[in-house]
Amino acid sequence: MLIPVRCFTCGNLIADIFEEYQNKTNAGEDPAKVLDSLGIERYCCRRMLLTAVETIQQVIPFYEAIQRRKQEVQSELE
Repeated sequence: MLIPVRCFTCGNLIADIFEEYQNKTNAGEDPAKVLDSLGIERYCCRRMLLTAVETIQQVIPFYEAIQRRKQEVQSELE
């Protein structure tokens, strides 16, 4: 997970809230109500949680493809 630890604007700690926020929104709750219940009132902090994307799942296939290609090249050289 690549969620920032603190809000870029105000410095408020947000990383500890992200997992609970994600679990509740995946369960079908309204994101605005979840943020209110977690005590996130500033717009900058809300933005940080709403726009966070788990990019690691998008990067892994490229890394695996690079590793496969590296093995292919190594086997061709031998």
